[in-house]
Amino acid sequence: MDVNDFRIAVTLSGLVLFLALVAYTWSRRRRAAHDEAALLPFIGESLPAEPAVNASRGDTP
Repeated sequence: MDVNDFRIAVTLSGLVLFLALVAYTWSRRRRAAHDEAALLPFIGESLPAEPAVNASRGDTP
């Protein structure tokens, strides 16, 4: 076995793994997960942030 045969095997296995990853990512079963992930930037906290406590004036929340 020549070193070039090893290089060919590694290249082909990398190609096969890449194509498998693309097929898994774009499969219809993953659509719900992609739709949910697409909305993540738009989900915010519904409650306003609590005001900071000013210890020098003795404020309490």
